[in-house]
Amino acid sequence: MVFGVAAVLTLAFIVWGAASSDSLAEASGDALGAIIHHAGWGFVLAASGFVVFALWLAMSRYGRITLGKEGEKPEFRTISWIAMMFSAGMGIGLMFWGVSEPLAHYATAPPGTSPADDGERMTTALSTTLFHWTLHPWAIYAVVGLAIAYSVYRRGRRQTISAVFTPLIGEKRANGSWGRVIDILAIIATLFGSAASLGLGALQIGSGIEELGWMSDVGTGLLVLVIAGLTAAFVLSAVSGVAKGIQWLSNINMVLAVVLVVFLFVAGPTVLILDLIPSSLGTFIGDLPQMAARTEASGGEGVGDWLSGWTVFYWAWWISWTPFVGMFIARISRGRTIRQFVGGVILVPSVVSLIWFAIFGGTGMRLESQGAGLTEQATTEGQLFAVLQEYPAASVTALLVMVLVGIFFVSGADAASIVMGTLSQRGTLEPSRLVVVFWGALTGAVAAVMLMIGGGGSTALDGLQNLTILAAVPFTLVMVGLCWALMRDLRHDSLILREEKGVEAVEMAVMAGHQRYDGDFELRIGPGNGNGDANGHANGNGEGPANGTDPGTPDDVDVPALADQPTARG
Repeated sequence: MVFGVAAVLTLAFIVWGAASSDSLAEASGDALGAIIHHAGWGFVLAASGFVVFALWLAMSRYGRITLGKEGEKPEFRTISWIAMMFSAGMGIGLMFWGVSEPLAHYATAPPGTSPADDGERMTTALSTTLFHWTLHPWAIYAVVGLAIAYSVYRRGRRQTISAVFTPLIGEKRANGSWGRVIDILAIIATLFGSAASLGLGALQIGSGIEELGWMSDVGTGLLVLVIAGLTAAFVLSAVSGVAKGIQWLSNINMVLAVVLVVFLFVAGPTVLILDLIPSSLGTFIGDLPQMAARTEASGGEGVGDWLSGWTVFYWAWWISWTPFVGMFIARISRGRTIRQFVGGVILVPSVVSLIWFAIFGGTGMRLESQGAGLTEQATTEGQLFAVLQEYPAASVTALLVMVLVGIFFVSGADAASIVMGTLSQRGTLEPSRLVVVFWGALTGAVAAVMLMIGGGGSTALDGLQNLTILAAVPFTLVMVGLCWALMRDLRHDSLILREEKGVEAVEMAVMAGHQRYDGDFELRIGPGNGNGDANGHANGNGEGPANGTDPGTPDDVDVPALADQPTARG
């Protein structure tokens, strides 16, 4: 049912786009405008709520709970875990927006800000970019990933989003029609989110081909061929399995990304980059409440349009990615504690994003301040190549960027294909290769259709992006439900229950010790026979002598036993 309905809906979308692309773009654009205008506040409130919820879980008593059996070791080494998580979460987005977003905020200051000089413009631009790419997106991913990982590895349920809702709607409904609706929405959101990133990657690779001088004008036909090649690559990677394909690609990509970052850090404005890291971080922390609360009600001309193009769009975009990124993070996080999970998923990628945007964005803004004219001369997807052209070995670094974009997409898209296969096969950890190939091919087809709508230009993915955001609307409510369901499960976790009963037992023992021996007593742990005897075992009502010795000396104290627990020796 889940596989069939999701497949039919996606195929219908492809047919609609191929037959009447204009009507599809118009319908999705109108719907998006209405959603952002009337429900933009919901995205803003929910995104900040997920940040608070995830960080609170990590710092609370629930942070010690293992996502698996007690004492179970993590499945993947920490460096591989971080590499896979980062590649799947936003690797291709960092390549696409690493230069262009800070540059856009530098050229036009965000509403409500009034930078006094060039330095403040840079700091404000970078702090606004960090707001969109650090705590909030990764907290959104963490909420879904944590709920799924706990449900699967701690409770032994199926690896589906619907199974997480068992404590709320019951096992019968979670496995029935309600659960099927949730999983169908997850597959559709995953498919469109992956197709959008595939289109972004194709556009950037096409821009790189032009910058390298291989072709003067990259048309839609070549972009479709690029999509076909990337689709074939990630399908092959996906059918090889997580441990082989994704881990191998992610580790390679991490090395290549470090090489590119180090090169630009050394060749670019090194001192400016180092200055931007603490200054933008301080501005980000200081302005975080204001940025997190910015809505159309903030006032000012163009605030609504700015939000729809940046903050609200991003929050919806991240939410549309949560089904596959969250499930993939859950898949690779077995054996981690909740505290380790949240720290790794939120804090580590946020630090990497800070360094990434400081290097790429700082370099772009410095060139723009010197009159390079990047915002006028280069397209959004071509601004990174325009920056690299200002430094030595431009052809080599441009080729490296194209390889990075390709591998970033492959390592993310094969994760999405595996997740869609898992959702459409009742949560199996190893979906069949045929199903994985089917969803991978369908992802490529959706991206190709949407690229053809705009003729391969910068507006080629507008329709797809609109539909991706629309798919995120119901998932915002699903994520709120996930938080509620997770809390119900955590309150009844065996570790938490043992801790509560242990605290109660110790409190009762201390009270008994003070009452009977005037505070002069000691506590010991020993086997209980359930009835108590004259050798110091406490019985069900707390009676029994303490080894027959003088109560005034330190000795065993009777521990009143809980009605449903074995009695404890003093």
